Amino acid sequence: MANAVIARNVIGIIGNVISFGLFLSPAPTFYGIIKKKDVEEFKPDPYIATVLNCAFWVFYGMPFVHPHSILVVTINSIGLAFEFVYLTIFYIYATNKGRKKVSLLLLIEIIFFAGIVLVTMLALHGTSKRSLIVGVLCDVFNVMMYVSPLTIMAKVIKTKSVKYMPFWLSVANFLNGVCWTSYALIHPFDIYVLISNGIGAISGLIQLILYACYYSKGQDNEDGDHVDDVTKPTGGVEV
Repeated sequence: MANAVIARNVIGIIGNVISFGLFLSPAPTFYGIIKKKDVEEFKPDPYIATVLNCAFWVFYGMPFVHPHSILVVTINSIGLAFEFVYLTIFYIYATNKGRKKVSLLLLIEIIFFAGIVLVTMLALHGTSKRSLIVGVLCDVFNVMMYVSPLTIMAKVIKTKSVKYMPFWLSVANFLNGVCWTSYALIHPFDIYVLISNGIGAISGLIQLILYACYYSKGQDNEDGDHVDDVTKPTGGVEV
């Protein structure tokens, strides 16, 4: 039992480190926004979505919802802080329309999140029921956020070029998924972390297979297209 706890903690810490790197990966994009003082065509939607995703994983990891999940809380708290920093930068340099969009969507998220927290804490008694509802919501949001990588993978197949899918980011996403899947399988078993990150690991593996298939193809097919955060993580726990 003691060995299982140590192994789980070690894997969770490694997962925290990998996820931290993934949360940090958009930093150059926002540094560019600061330098240009203009968001140009940049869209904040993935970061707004990740705010809600991280918030739910933080809530999920609380001892009164799902005990023994402190490492889930730590990385998603860090991720939440990163997302707010990114959105603050966007808000500063965005147009009035862009600012209104961010403000409105964040307000909707806050109201929705607060509603779920109230229902969970007041209507559901016991960690098993709370874990079920919040865990399912976390998995639903994570699965929804896999739409972006799927569209990029489809683009890679269509164009036969991997320029839209950075190799090291794909590797990091795969390792992140494998790490948190392993964490979920060690006692105490966590089905909700397993579902999200099992899908994440498979998604990362498919990205690497596509990279291997198309790396030598279409490398000269440069058309100037640019895709931001094509494999952006969905959160610390799959991100």
